Amino acid sequence: MVSAFSSREDLVLENLALRQQLLALHAKRPRRRLPARHRAGFRLYWTWVSRARQVGGRKCVSKEVHALIFRMVAENPSWGAPRIHGELLKLGFDLAERSVSRWVRRAPKDPDLVKRWLTFLRNHREAIAAMDFFTVPTLTFGVLYCFFVIGHDRRKILRFNVTRNPSAFWVAQQLREAWAYKPAHRFLLFDRDSKFGADVVSAVRDIGSQPTRIAFRSPWQNGVAERWVGSCRRDLLDHVVVLNERHLKRLMAEYVRYYHDDRTHLGLAKDTPAGRPAAIRPGVESKIQSLPRLGGLHHRYAVAA
Repeated sequence: MVSAFSSREDLVLENLALRQQLLALHAKRPRRRLPARHRAGFRLYWTWVSRARQVGGRKCVSKEVHALIFRMVAENPSWGAPRIHGELLKLGFDLAERSVSRWVRRAPKDPDLVKRWLTFLRNHREAIAAMDFFTVPTLTFGVLYCFFVIGHDRRKILRFNVTRNPSAFWVAQQLREAWAYKPAHRFLLFDRDSKFGADVVSAVRDIGSQPTRIAFRSPWQNGVAERWVGSCRRDLLDHVVVLNERHLKRLMAEYVRYYHDDRTHLGLAKDTPAGRPAAIRPGVESKIQSLPRLGGLHHRYAVAA
């Protein structure tokens, strides 16, 4: 037992002696370093060699091409790398399809579906109509319901009416009168209001249109109808006090005439739904005539004869 401990101590002492000898050896022979001028020379040499060497591999894609690829992806969601690569070749850009595919995958994805929905509406607006209700308070604190149907192509009001008690039978009758003498639009948009129940859906199919409900709490999907309600309130209803149902019908009839014939629309390239031709001025000093509309709330201007 004693011999085992003594041999252990001898081994530890021998390791300490060897480490001391190694430290003494390193102290006598310090590490050699190149002079500063030699290090600077080596640095300049390898810098020159790196610049002189021809760079291989793929060609670098410029920031201009990056931006153009991202733009094409954003404007054309259904395009893939081969289609975008073909467009770039026609524009004079020389790059491989694999490079285009790599940058297409890096393109930012637009999570907003509003743009796609608007594109669908623009491509099918001649076949789309929309219907909706909005409420109007009266002088005696009653509530009137104004129903309307609007076409997407020229923003024309196909039908409007006012009632105190809207029902499915009443709505179905309004739809029949909206398309009494012409075929119905292919699609009819409406929201998830309880007034548009199963009976209304059946009536829409009976007139030859396809009922299309918008998503829950998504009024922007029925934007044409919502914008008309806003225009009606700003142009008329915010400036009058409605007395009764008969009074509101008269006001709305005047507003629809003004809306169709006189009011210009940004969505129609500053034209009116009924089409308003531009006047030809006979001379520089020709007089401009002001024609009041809606009791003087708005005016139409024309060249005096």
